[in-house]
Amino acid sequence: MALILNEEQKMLKDSANEFLAMNAPVEQFRTLRDNNYQAFDQDLWQEIVEMGWTALTFPEEFNGLDFGYVGLGQVMEEMGKRLTKAPLFSSIVLAGTALVHSANQGLKERWIPALMNGTKRLAFAQDEKSYFDPNNTATTATKTGNEYTLNGCKKMVIDGAGADGFIVVAKTDEGDLGLFLVDAESEGITMTTEVLLDAGTYAQIDFNAVKIDASQRLNDVGNGNALLNHINNTAAICLSAEMLGMITEAFGQTVAYLQERQQFGKRIGTYQALQHRAAKLFCEIELCKSVVIKALQGLDNKAENIDQLASLAKAKLGDTIKLVTNEAMQMHGGIGVTDDVNIGFYFKRARVAQRLFGDYNYHLDRYARLKAY
Repeated sequence: MALILNEEQKMLKDSANEFLAMNAPVEQFRTLRDNNYQAFDQDLWQEIVEMGWTALTFPEEFNGLDFGYVGLGQVMEEMGKRLTKAPLFSSIVLAGTALVHSANQGLKERWIPALMNGTKRLAFAQDEKSYFDPNNTATTATKTGNEYTLNGCKKMVIDGAGADGFIVVAKTDEGDLGLFLVDAESEGITMTTEVLLDAGTYAQIDFNAVKIDASQRLNDVGNGNALLNHINNTAAICLSAEMLGMITEAFGQTVAYLQERQQFGKRIGTYQALQHRAAKLFCEIELCKSVVIKALQGLDNKAENIDQLASLAKAKLGDTIKLVTNEAMQMHGGIGVTDDVNIGFYFKRARVAQRLFGDYNYHLDRYARLKAY
């Protein structure tokens, strides 16, 4: 399949670019940060819902658009360019994917329409350590009669504060993993939130003997690992699309600065050493574009090697975003680390995005294992 967008996908990308340029410039990110680290703008979120972005990957059975992940990836990329803060990744990419591939039809019918119209938000609770490790789950779900009792602690829950519920990964009595939809108001839940380097809010959630009905389990016995793996692949690919947007914008801002900054009577962009460094970044970004669109197509086409595509995308984007933001900061010089220019925001956001759902080392190792290197 050609690594290009079709006409409809191009139109979606262009409309997303135009909409976000008008309604969610980087200045809005600065405003939210200065307003006590506000998680997102509710009015903007409602407009995003009305644009139909929340329905792009949901099947027509639930009145979704069934447009595919290549389309959603273009939206994520444009949001990455402007560091747009909205629960699209947490509520639609993570929780939405979990529900779409769930075996629980009742939960689908109840929650998917609510997610699409923005009246409800869900957060995905998986991580338990300071690093990504989906194979090490200590949270337990003990079944008694027709209910489960959850005990454990989840960290780095994206957009956990203010969510109406959580999809929690836990180890069950059957010896496999279970994914459970837990109401945020359930007794026994304690939450603390913290703001990280990227000015985003993340939650730590403690589950202390939280009772949930067995009907709140998403997966059947025996397929919890497969469902979790698909969610993590989808997350890695969509996050890579967002990172591509950040990389592209950081590079663009750097090139613009090289063209206008003067030193010793000359624009610094005329110096060959800086031109060579910029040319290297350009080549790396072009490679990233191909890697990301191939992974997005893999999601839409249910590719058999989707594990490899996901890890290749996250590893490549993780490596490149570090290179690009480091070079961007150096080429900006001392002003780059000040709050007067926006490039520092991309540098900080990159550091968090690199670690979410597996860093470069994790995915490079996973890719090597999958390829039997």
